[in-house]
Amino acid sequence: MRILPLLCALLLMLQGAAGLSLAPGLPQHCERRGGFCSHKSCPPGIGRIGLCSEQDFCCRSRWYP
Repeated sequence: MRILPLLCALLLMLQGAAGLSLAPGLPQHCERRGGFCSHKSCPPGIGRIGLCSEQDFCCRSRWYP
C-alpha cells in the first residue's frame, strides 16, 4: 500500500512531461505537433503547448486530437 502514492506521483510527473514543452524550439517542431507560432500570446480559446522562440508561443486548439 505504500507504493500506491509513489506510483500516482510518478504517473503525474510523466503526464506533465509529455504535455507542455517550455524549451524554445523551432517553428517546424511546433507545426509537427499540430500547432502554430503566435507572437507574445495565443488567441482566446487556443492552448499554449510550447515555445517557438523567446517571444513566440506554440499554440494549438484544445480540440485537436
